[in-house]
Formats: sequence, structure tokens, C-alpha cells
Amino acid sequence: MKELPTLQEIEKVSRIFKLLSDATRLKILLTLEQGERNVTSIAEVVQMEQSAVSHQLKLLKDNRMVKARREGKTVFYRLDDQHVFDILEETLEHTRH
Repeated sequence: MKELPTLQEIEKVSRIFKLLSDATRLKILLTLEQGERNVTSIAEVVQMEQSAVSHQLKLLKDNRMVKARREGKTVFYRLDDQHVFDILEETLEHTRH
């Protein structure tokens, strides 16, 4: 029989699902699936103010869902790794069945 995850692992999974349960954060992540973007570009796609997008990106970054890199004064964001992309794709695939 498969061993149950630890309490710490369960809490981490719960945090991920809480992050994904917010429509704004989900839109941001789906936008970043298409590639690296700056805050202005993300805000345009999700039709929100830059300050609101920046706040959501901070939450996503703090929880290792996105990474950031600075180029001069501009910060570019991308999905943290392939696992984030896989979670989104699997969830979307599930909803389409």
C-alpha cells in the first residue's frame, strides 16, 4: 500500500491549490504559459491594473510558481518550472472531459 504524504507535503499541496483557485492568478499563470512577459504585458492580457498584477505575481513568486529576472528597470516573469505548466495542463484537460 502506498504511504500517505507527510503533513508538511499536504500543506504545500494545499497552498498550491489555494493559489490556483484564484481566477486572477490562474489567468496570469496561463498567460505565462505562452512565454516570459513583463508586468505591463501581463496586465494588458488579463485586463487589470499593473499594481494588482504585481501583487499577485509576488504571491506566485513567493510560492515558487513563477520566477523573475531583471533586465535594466524591467522585470520579466515566467513559470518557475515544467511542473507548473504540467499542473495547469492536466487541470485544463480534466475540465474538458
